[in-house]
Amino acid sequence: MELTVGPIQYFWSEDNWADFYTRLADSPVDRVVVGELVCSKRLPFFQHRIPEALAALQAAGKQVAVTSLALVTLKRERKQTAELAEMGMEVEVNDLTALAYLPQGAAFSVGPLVNVYSAGTLEWLARRGATRISLPPELPIASVQALVRAARDNGVMIEVWGHGRLPLAISGRCYHARMHGRPKDNCLFACEDDPDGADVRTLDDTPFLAINGVQTLSDTHACAAYQLDLLQEAGVGALRLSPQSQGFDEVCAAYRGALDGAITDTALEARLRAASPAGTRLSDGFLTGETGVAWSRG
Repeated sequence: MELTVGPIQYFWSEDNWADFYTRLADSPVDRVVVGELVCSKRLPFFQHRIPEALAALQAAGKQVAVTSLALVTLKRERKQTAELAEMGMEVEVNDLTALAYLPQGAAFSVGPLVNVYSAGTLEWLARRGATRISLPPELPIASVQALVRAARDNGVMIEVWGHGRLPLAISGRCYHARMHGRPKDNCLFACEDDPDGADVRTLDDTPFLAINGVQTLSDTHACAAYQLDLLQEAGVGALRLSPQSQGFDEVCAAYRGALDGAITDTALEARLRAASPAGTRLSDGFLTGETGVAWSRG
């Protein structure tokens, strides 16, 4: 099974962003998706570093793709989306409006923010040129198995969310700006203060969600540590790891070790907990549990 690193969901400084991809070039992952997924206002801070990052990753033998925005609403965002198609790179589509800018028949991949819930949707995307689909993370294992079967018939690889805070929603409003009493157009990039998203708790102080600019995320970090055999048996071709600001090199190495049979699932969990911020809660309920927030080990 391949390991894919998805795009950075958060707003990191230019130097931290560039250093992340420099280190990722030496990591045991197979594929990396680069670019801005959440907010187009962030893009100018690191856009000029994208060619350098792509070149370093390709030189290290990684497959690379560039991501589209998850929500395209403005004229400049349409222009940015059109420019992706002109880069000559594989585009990971996270908003179907991006298809309008891709030549008919051009190969592309589909990210987890596109609702691929049925074989019919998968087949339509395959006819349009999709060669890889990263499934929405809320799908249960029975749906994953059915979509893998449909994917085989259409020459498509299926990827499943393996680790990281789950992307739940994208809004036209910026939660970070609102939290700081600022309008969206003058947010002063408040999201930069929360490199893994800002925690949201209920009125009785229970962990609930996380916010990241216009994005809503899960409080828990999805973790496929105890689902790897199940996913491999289902025929899933790749596992997606979502970047985090701390310990991500170890996250990649630990999953690679588990997939190669070098460490057990319990050892994988221990290494992931050690690499994550203190207090991180894990979940794997979407695949096999009664609720998405559930954790199969208590």
